[in-house]
Amino acid sequence: MRHFIAPLLIALALPTGAMADCFVEYKAKKDNPLRLHYGILSLQGSCPSAGQAAGLASRRVSAGGWTLLNVVGLSQNPPSGAKKANAGEYYLRY
Repeated sequence: MRHFIAPLLIALALPTGAMADCFVEYKAKKDNPLRLHYGILSLQGSCPSAGQAAGLASRRVSAGGWTLLNVVGLSQNPPSGAKKANAGEYYLRY
C-alpha cells in the first residue's frame, strides 16, 4: 500500500501548469450599434465538449457586455500567428 501512496502524493504536488490549455475561438456581438468580433480565449486544462466550451465562453464575454454567437473551434495547440492577428485585441482578453 505504501508504494501506491508515494506516487500519488508526488502527482498531487506537481504544478498543474504542465497541463496544456484549451484555446477557444469564438464570435461575439454587441447591439445598438451592432458590433462583431472574433476572439480567442484560453481555458485551463483539456478541452471540454463544444457545449461546455460555449457556456464558459458565454459567461466570460458577457462580463464585457458581449453576447456569444458561436464557438468556431477548440484546440489544445496554441493559435497560429494569423489567428492571433485576426483576434487582435480579443486574443486572450476574456
